[in-house]
Amino acid sequence: MATQTLHPPFVSIEGVINARSIGGFASTQGDGPDLVLKPTILFRSGDPSRITPRGKEQLLALGIRRVFDFRADDEIASYKSTTPIIAGVEFLRAPVSENRAFDPVSLAARMKEFAGNELETFVRLYHEILEIGGPAFEMVFRHMLERPDEPCLIHCTAGKDRTGIFTAILLMLLGVNDEEITKEYALTAVGLEPYLPLLIERFKQQVPGDVDSWEGAMKMASSRPATMVATLKMVREKYGTAEGWVTSDTTLTKEDVFALRRNFVMEA
Repeated sequence: MATQTLHPPFVSIEGVINARSIGGFASTQGDGPDLVLKPTILFRSGDPSRITPRGKEQLLALGIRRVFDFRADDEIASYKSTTPIIAGVEFLRAPVSENRAFDPVSLAARMKEFAGNELETFVRLYHEILEIGGPAFEMVFRHMLERPDEPCLIHCTAGKDRTGIFTAILLMLLGVNDEEITKEYALTAVGLEPYLPLLIERFKQQVPGDVDSWEGAMKMASSRPATMVATLKMVREKYGTAEGWVTSDTTLTKEDVFALRRNFVMEA
């Protein structure tokens, strides 16, 4: 696997792609002193199935004791991913995507959509994630409410789309401004750059290749700032606020949202 020099918020978990912390952002919640999100409580990454023994030690050193997997069952089977075994770490299935999204026909169709209109396809995809992702995302929110001092890791395959949308909703809830949310999303381009050949090879194993498909695959692997700008606009148009989505698509209440803010926002 490729190596790279890591700088915060990226963290070293050998064998795990696109691993970084979510924290330290300024929050606009409240009228008192300057506030920031607590660091080193929530981490995000891509598929951890290739984690090395050293990577397991690094993950434990970060304090991570729960890992939430947003991938579909068929996706895991298709990529022949295995769940790592790490003493003291609980791996929880929290599938967001429907299984049918990962058959070759569906993947080929989606790649062609990305080749035709990248921005529109991303926004539609992210809306679909929000429409079906409530139960999965709620599992992570519940962990954050019930175990606020216990770091956890969230991931999908690349750590980009499902993981990225959860992160964006969380940051919106916690009062992070749009510019910082957009920058955080775009960091995935840095996190994935050394691993793009591996990700593209996975697609090649599933989808018969043609020019449109591979152009679409490269666009599908992108994380451009404009995509998140359009996504934040979509969230506000569809749900009003991130809190509006949470209270309509999960069983969390406004009091739960307040508790999340209380637990994860602190004085700078």
